[in-house]
Formats: sequence, structure tokens, C-alpha cells
Amino acid sequence: MGSAKHFGLQGHALSRLQTALIVAPSFILFGYNQAGIGGLITEDNWVKTFPEIDTVNATKDEKSERSTLQGFVVAVFVIGALFGALSCSYTGDRFGRRNVIFFAGICTFVGEVLEAAAFGLPQFIVGRVVVGLGVGQLSSLVPVWQSETSGAKNRGRHVVLDGVFICLGYVLESWIDLGFFELKMGAATWRAPIAIAALFSLILTASIYMFPESPRWLLMVNKSDQARENLSVLRGLPQDAPEVQAEIAGIEHSLEITANGGAKLSHLLKMGKDKLAYRFGLCILLQFYQQMSGSNLISVYAPILFQENLGLSSEISRVLSGGALTWKFLSSFMAFFCIDRFGRRAVFIISGTGMSCCMIALAVANSFPTSNRASQIAAGCFIYLYNMFVPIGFLGANFLYCTEVAPLRLRMAMSSISTANHWAWNFLVVMVTPVAIYSIGWQYYIVFAAIAACVPISVFFLFPETMGRNLEEIDLVFKESPSAWATVQFEKKHRGLAAPVDYSEKADIEAKHEHVDD
Repeated sequence: MGSAKHFGLQGHALSRLQTALIVAPSFILFGYNQAGIGGLITEDNWVKTFPEIDTVNATKDEKSERSTLQGFVVAVFVIGALFGALSCSYTGDRFGRRNVIFFAGICTFVGEVLEAAAFGLPQFIVGRVVVGLGVGQLSSLVPVWQSETSGAKNRGRHVVLDGVFICLGYVLESWIDLGFFELKMGAATWRAPIAIAALFSLILTASIYMFPESPRWLLMVNKSDQARENLSVLRGLPQDAPEVQAEIAGIEHSLEITANGGAKLSHLLKMGKDKLAYRFGLCILLQFYQQMSGSNLISVYAPILFQENLGLSSEISRVLSGGALTWKFLSSFMAFFCIDRFGRRAVFIISGTGMSCCMIALAVANSFPTSNRASQIAAGCFIYLYNMFVPIGFLGANFLYCTEVAPLRLRMAMSSISTANHWAWNFLVVMVTPVAIYSIGWQYYIVFAAIAACVPISVFFLFPETMGRNLEEIDLVFKESPSAWATVQFEKKHRGLAAPVDYSEKADIEAKHEHVDD
């Protein structure tokens, strides 16, 4: 039996409840709030409340200026998220994973209340920033907490669920928006959809302290007894089980090596034996690809793409947008089944190739006038097809990979900075899109097509596989490879040949040598 403070559960049962009460609300909030106003900005009552960003009734001269301001209002959420993610590089290690997740939940709740109660643009902008602050912390910290509490075998599935729930957030927002849109008039058409998100914030904050803190963080702050207790609960094994003892020893050894090296943020820009600059570069590049391959363009601005870019009616645009995001949600389960079967590299390569091809097709289809019905249908189909490829590799797997390749003492810093990088590019896309759609139209898609085409090439040569290894083994793969360029081949050579026990023995020998040197 598990501890009463953990619902009397342990092992897989506790992990499933953690997914339902913490991971699901966290990433539903991510998707719901990010897409939260993309479909509301053409509502009649919204336009009356915030005329400064009304592009529906704007004249040609006003449209450019209002489009820029509209992009800014949508994007201030991302500014908050960027600072929230960056803050975790300090707060995540200083206060612990659970405490920061609780604070993030409070931020999202306060921000949602401010947004839903706004009667002027300044209050609404403040609410967007506060919501973003909370979501940024959740996007940075929850995947780290998941990776540190999950076993190696199913770690990929656990963290890829983040992407499934982000999609679910998009889907819920889209259909809830459509439902309240049918009211036609009144403040409820946009206030209610925003306020509904507060329910997920309340579930998150009420549940977080019912789950174990990360054993790796506890060992990092010298709470070894509690770490051993938590790990035994998470694995569903007695505290004196050999598996628990071995994992604790591996974490302690990893901490000892990193501590001897100093583990400073400045080390992220240096190679050294740990190849930290290489690992950090992989994280930065992956999060860059996630945004600049166009995923946020399609998710946040889908109603606008259908309505303004393809010339469809407001209602049909919302229906098609909801359908596209529902299809994206269903497609995200492919990653869940593939990530621990075919590996991280395979899903990145397939996803990048598919996204690039779809963006090329969208550019071609949108180059025809909106009166061309065949091109409209083709563009709609390729938006749906694009939404099938995105979640395979870039809606959860990217967060997972960044937490896997980072060493323990710098995992929080590396994850938070790379996630902040994700939000920085997100800000650029959200800010530029309304103006770009209005000014350059179909040519905008070519940018995303070119960047997505780089994904399979860089992944093939630079990104080593991490599937099936625990976090300490992955750390040793990077340390023992002869160079950054040779890491992929080194990992391939030792996959299937080097069992975990071999890495443990190597670690023990290395530790003994260090003690002798001391």
C-alpha cells in the first residue's frame, strides 16, 4: 500500500493519477490559454469592448496599425510565459518542483479572472501577462518533474502526454468558443470561454501537494531519506529494493560528478567533457524548430486563416478550426504509441518532413485568389494534414528531449532557458502573423516550409537517441562520446551492447578514481 498522503497509491496507479490531476490541467491550461483569444477577436461584443484592436470593421488605412496592436495583445501572453519559464532556472532548484507548480497554478487563476472581468484593454493585457507567467512556469517545470519521477521504460509516453493535453486545450477552447459564439450577442460570447479555464487552475493547485516531490531534487538538497521514500513510492517497491538502491546510487553519483565540475550557468556555453554547449544547443534548436515550423501559426490563428486568408464565413471558419484542432488532438496519440517504440529521432524526422511538405502545399494553394474554390478546399485539407504531422514529434517530445539530455544539476536551468527560447520564437510568430497574413499572404508559408525542411537533416546528424536509457545513462553517453559530431554514431554503436549495469560499473570506477585524486 502507498502512503495515505499519496491517495494510498504507489507505482503505476499513482503515476496515472499524477497525469490526470497535475499534468492534464497544466497542459490543458497551456493550450487553452494560448489559443484563448485567437477565435474571440472577431466577436461582436469583443469588438465593442476593445475597439482599439478591431480589424473586422477597420478601414484599409486603420487595418495595418490595428493588426499590429492585435498581434501584440495576443502575444503579451507569450511575454509572460517567457519570463515565467526563465524564472524556473532559479526557482525550480531553490524552492522545489511542487512549490513552483503551485505558484504557477495561482498565477493562471488570477490572470484568468482579470481577463474575464476586463472592461478595458490595459486590464486585459495585465491578465494575459499573468496567465502567461503561470503557463511559462508550468511548461518549463512540469516536464522536468515528470522526467525525474518516471522510470526509463515509459518516460517518453508520460512526457509526450503533455502534447496530447496541449492539443486537448486547443480543442476545448475551439469548441467552447464556437458554442458561445452561437449566442450571437452579449459579453458571454467571450467572457465565459475565458473564465472556464479557471477550473483547471483550481484542480491543479488543489492537487499538487498530494504527490511526491522529485527524488532527484530532494537528493540535490541533501534530503536523502525522503528521496528514497519518494522513489520507492513512485516505483511501487520497498525502500530497500535493489532497483531503488541502484537508482539512488546513480543519481548521487551524477550529482557528485556535476558538483565537482561546478555546475554554473556559464558552463552551458562551454564544451568540456560533459559537452554542455552541445547539449544546450540541441535544446535551443529543438524549441526553435517547434515554433518556426508553423505549429503555433496554425493552432492560434486557425479561425483567422480560414476566415480572412481563405475568405470563409465566421461560423464556417470556427467549425473548420475546431475540426482541425480535434484532428490534431487525435493525431497526437500517434506520438504516444511511437515515442517509446521507434525512438525520439524517428518522430522528429517524420514530423519535420511532413510539416515542410504541408507548408509548401499551403503556399501554393493560398497563392490563388479566394474565389478559386478548388484552392480553398486544398488549403483546408493541408491545414488538417499539417495538424497530423505536428504532434508526432513537436508537441511534447521536444520538451521531453530537452529534459533528457540535460545533466541533473543543470537540468532545471537548461530546461527553463530552452523553454524560454520556445516562448521567444512563439512571441515572434504570434506578433508577426496578423501583419504578415495581411501584407505578404501566401509567401509567409514559405518561411516555415524552409525551416521545417532543416529538421530531418539536423536530427539525423546531431541528435542522439535517448529512448530506453535512464537519465544518468544518457548523461554518460554524452560524456563518453569522443566529440559532439560523433555522439550520434557513438550512441548507435553502444545501443544494445551496453547494458545499464555496464554504465553503473563505469560510473563506480570513475568515482573511485576521483576519490583517489582527491
